[in-house]
Amino acid sequence: MQILVVEDDRKISDFIAKGMREAGFNVTCVADGDDALDLAQSREFDLAIVDLMIPGIDGMSLIRLLRRRKIAIPILILSARQDVEDRVQGLQTGADDYLTKPFAFSELLARVQALIRRGRGVTEPNQLKFADLTIDLLTRKVTRGDSVIELQNKEFQLLVYLMRHPNMVVSKTMIIENVWNYYFDPQTNIVEARISRLRDKIDKPFAHKLIQTVKGVGYVLRED
Repeated sequence: MQILVVEDDRKISDFIAKGMREAGFNVTCVADGDDALDLAQSREFDLAIVDLMIPGIDGMSLIRLLRRRKIAIPILILSARQDVEDRVQGLQTGADDYLTKPFAFSELLARVQALIRRGRGVTEPNQLKFADLTIDLLTRKVTRGDSVIELQNKEFQLLVYLMRHPNMVVSKTMIIENVWNYYFDPQTNIVEARISRLRDKIDKPFAHKLIQTVKGVGYVLRED
């Protein structure tokens, strides 16, 4: 899933991006409202996190423009403005939630997941399950049957991507773009290496294999 972060404070932006990527999201960060508006109109995002005091188009005006242009992306305002009037104005302008700074990342993540759940009508947003494999997206706990599986960050993100596309063949290019979030380099073997490590942990200790290779096409998570 794709998240747009509109924040001109580099430390806060990097902090949010790091945490969200570790939770399995792809993140695009911009520092001003003009760039955010261009991106939101040209690309599809699952959610936007918007600061109000940003260069160019301010956050409130950005939200107003997005709504006028019928861009229905869920929007979470993240702002140092704590007055009730600011929160009310932000929600009335078109934001879906409002969180004040300073904030706990766990709360930000929970609110992001709740907004995505609401927007997609998902009833179990905090957990992914396929066969006997389960991911708790809040705690990052991965289990297969009764076994707890420890994954590195990229392995976790790769597994989340596969589990969000069960029984669907995903190509090497699709994995690169959605897990690493950069353009595909046909010379790299990074996908093969990570798939191999993931199989060692997810499949090798178990009789039934879930991660399968479709020769010449890509990979698929399926039971047969």
